[in-house]
Amino acid sequence: MAWLRRHTGAMPGRSVVVVGYDGVELLDVACVTSGFDHANRRGISPPYEVTLASPIGRPIRCDTGLEIRAQSRLDSITGAVDTLIVSGGLGYVEAAADDRLVAHLRRLAPRSRRVASVCTGATVLAAAGLLDGRRATTHWFYADELARRFPAVRVDAAPVYVRDGPVATSGGVTAALDLTLAFIEEDHGARVAREVALGLVTYLQRPANQAQMSMYLRLPSPENRTVRRMIDHVVTHLGEDLSGAPLATALGVSERQLSRLCLEHIGLSPARFVRLARLDAVTRLLTDSAEPLTAVARACGFASAETLRQTFVARYGISPSRFRAAHQSTGDGNFLSPPRDRVQTV
Repeated sequence: MAWLRRHTGAMPGRSVVVVGYDGVELLDVACVTSGFDHANRRGISPPYEVTLASPIGRPIRCDTGLEIRAQSRLDSITGAVDTLIVSGGLGYVEAAADDRLVAHLRRLAPRSRRVASVCTGATVLAAAGLLDGRRATTHWFYADELARRFPAVRVDAAPVYVRDGPVATSGGVTAALDLTLAFIEEDHGARVAREVALGLVTYLQRPANQAQMSMYLRLPSPENRTVRRMIDHVVTHLGEDLSGAPLATALGVSERQLSRLCLEHIGLSPARFVRLARLDAVTRLLTDSAEPLTAVARACGFASAETLRQTFVARYGISPSRFRAAHQSTGDGNFLSPPRDRVQTV
């Protein structure tokens, strides 16, 4: 794009610097660079000018063993930067301990309109002091380590991405695409973000506060047969009475025993599991069907649409209708514009 501007006099683009290092995750880089490139293909103005930079400009060896060529060395970037993004990968520990790399981030951050990280790149930002006092996320597997090493950072392991002022951090790997789509929407509107998502054959973009894992993946895998039967029964009987006594009777155990087993094996009471399973089913029906809210409430075991609405808002901070508008297709291949406030769906 820089070559094109020199020869055509086109408007200067938005400078995006993607920081890589040995041991970077290739998808952490590609989700960002491909996302912005697809936005450029939509004819946006100003376009993104993406540069992959490494500490000394050498080729970057990814954690898969593949090598990618850096386009610039960090010390050659001296002007203003629109978006500075630090990639993640298994090499994050060494990157965070690289004084030269960290110093460049401290130098470039004040010159950048926004600063971001992908996955374990949050650790590198934290090493530079750029997350102190801020809420941040990272790959769920590394969240405890980030919180332990950098107590000044308010780590939240659940969301896909977090925005705190001019600094954004995203969860693991493909969450980089969700964050990139959010940046594109911020810069060029929801329609362009939708078109980029469709071009990449991906779901529009997960809301910022959507959990990185579904409810069922987050639960421990229960070894107890009764707990496994309870999960199966709840999931297949959501519209029925699943209160303590009827549920225990259906499983042939006492309420007290069922409660003890659930707490021991999945860390949730039966009532808590039922509530989460019903809300999980609600989010899927709101996304995948056009059923009215009364029908969704009935199918998922809520006494009324109003009860469902109150429970949904209390859990996710957004109404079911706004959630549906953010996630459903219009039926003509285009996605409805999502609201600015995002919602955790697990």
